[in-house]
Amino acid sequence: MFDTHAVGNSFAVVAMLAAAGWVLSLFRRDASVVDPLWSLFFLSAVVTYRQLHPTYARGDLVLWLVTLWALRLAGYLAWRNWGEPEDRRYRRIRERNEPGFWWKSLYLVFGLQALLAAVLSLPLLWASGSRGELGWLDALGTLLWLAGFIIESVADLQLARFLGARRGAAVLDRGLWRYTRHPNYFGEALLWWGYFLLAAAAGGWWTVVAPLLMTFLLLRVSGVSLLEADIAERRPEYRLYRARTSPFLPWPPRRDPA
Repeated sequence: MFDTHAVGNSFAVVAMLAAAGWVLSLFRRDASVVDPLWSLFFLSAVVTYRQLHPTYARGDLVLWLVTLWALRLAGYLAWRNWGEPEDRRYRRIRERNEPGFWWKSLYLVFGLQALLAAVLSLPLLWASGSRGELGWLDALGTLLWLAGFIIESVADLQLARFLGARRGAAVLDRGLWRYTRHPNYFGEALLWWGYFLLAAAAGGWWTVVAPLLMTFLLLRVSGVSLLEADIAERRPEYRLYRARTSPFLPWPPRRDPA
């Protein structure tokens, strides 16, 4: 199923994009530039694979879905970070790895994310190379992807509006944020399970490692756990919000504790 030559070239393009981002981060002294690049890693992998491999219907579908997701997310993160100082996540990594973070960031930040992108892109590349006709599992995967894309996009829009109007004044507990503390992460997870179903429709059930890994990262590594590590200390209102609101899966909020 895999065109190994095309896969190797796809991973090489991801690595080159990561290296270019690292050079840019040195000029800006800001490792946060990797955030808008994250989704572009996957887009570059899929585009490169398709340039070197015959095009089929499922590959066309994957290209459209990845393009919509990647450009929206990259554009949103670039806009959100524009003119802002380095994100506190990367400042902490910088502080722990000085002196020499300027070169350590090549593998600690950019290299690591490029490697993760290579692993996570496996269902995208497998589905892109499939010759089979589209079926019900493709339809289910597309619907799941669409649900995740809408949830993530709406959550980002609601957060952007809230921060623009009341930066740091309170906690966002309206809209999708009323039912989960991280609707954007939940939407992202749904989206990746949608990608997996497209690969599964082409026989790539083994690529389940990708959505499992992505869900784990969102919950335990770079998502919920990392974001909430000290937020209650910085924003006391968040304690009550956390007590009544589901951390990930959407659920009706509990009553405020007495």
